[in-house]
Amino acid sequence: MDKILYSNIGDNMKVKVFDFEDEKDLEKEINSFLSEEEVEIIDIKYQVSTFSYGEEQIYCFSAMIIYS
Repeated sequence: MDKILYSNIGDNMKVKVFDFEDEKDLEKEINSFLSEEEVEIIDIKYQVSTFSYGEEQIYCFSAMIIYS
C-alpha cells in the first residue's frame, strides 16, 4: 500500500513574479523585494527568453519566487 506524504505548506504559499528586459533590473527588484519583506523562500524559478524583432535581439529575464 502506497503512503501519500504531504504537508500543509501549500495552504500558506504565495508567489511573486518579476519580468524585465535587463538582468540588472531583475536583480535589483528581487533584492529589494527580499530586503523589504520577511519571507521564507520555498523556491525560485528563473528563465531567460530571447527573440528577434527585425535585426534587434530582445531579451526577457523573469523569475518567480515561491514563498510563505
